[in-house]
Amino acid sequence: MLSVAYLDVAYENAMVLHGISLEVEHGQMVFVAGRNGAGKTTLFKTIAGFLKPRSGSVFFEGMSIAGLPPEKVALLGIRYIFQDKRVFSNLTVRENLELAAYPVKENMKDAVDKVLQIYPKMEQFLSLKAGSLSGGQRQILLIGRALIGKPKLLLIDEPTEGLAAGTINDVLNVLSLMRGKVSMVIVEQNLSVVGMLADKVYMVKEGKIMKEMTDKAEINDKTAMESYL
Repeated sequence: MLSVAYLDVAYENAMVLHGISLEVEHGQMVFVAGRNGAGKTTLFKTIAGFLKPRSGSVFFEGMSIAGLPPEKVALLGIRYIFQDKRVFSNLTVRENLELAAYPVKENMKDAVDKVLQIYPKMEQFLSLKAGSLSGGQRQILLIGRALIGKPKLLLIDEPTEGLAAGTINDVLNVLSLMRGKVSMVIVEQNLSVVGMLADKVYMVKEGKIMKEMTDKAEINDKTAMESYL
C-alpha cells in the first residue's frame, strides 16, 4: 500500500532524514519508534505532503505522491493525525465531526456512527464543547474524525503522549478495534504500547532506520527494541 524508498529530507541545509525506506501492507499496523528528534514527525509530514523530500520516493497504491500538496494526499485516502491533539475547542463534538464530514460529503449520521462504533461513550459528549474533553477523549475524537470519508491509511503521531494511564487504555482499545479495517502507521515512544499492537516496527535514530522488526517475539522484547535507540 505504502512504499517509501531512500527518502532524504532537510530543513534548509539541515538534513533530518537519511535514506529512509519502509513499507506498509493493506491492513497492517506499523509502528515507527524512536526518541524525540529522531525524525519521526518529519517522516509523517513528508508522506502527508507538508514537506517535500530532497530525494527518494513515496508511492501510495502504486502512485508517486512525493511532493503532492497535503489536500491531494488526503483525497487519495491518507489521513494525518497530528500529535498536538488539537480539536476545534469552541465547537461541539458534533460540529467537529460535521467539519470532517462536509468536504467528503458523508452523511452526518454515518459520520457519528463511525465514532460511536470505536468509542460508544462519545455519544454523551456530542453536545459538549470539544475543548472540554480530556486529552484521551480529544485523541479519540481526532481518530474518529479521520475515519470519516473512508480513508485507506492513517498516520497517527504519538497517540498516547501526555495521557494518563486510564485514557491510554481507552486509546489502545480504539486502535485495537480498528485493526485490519484500515491500515495504520503510528509514531510512538511508549515501547510497551508498540509491543502490544505492532505487526511491524521500524526503529529510528538520528533520521535513519536502525532496525526493521517483524518477529512478534522480538517486538515484544522491550530491551531488544531499546538497544536500537
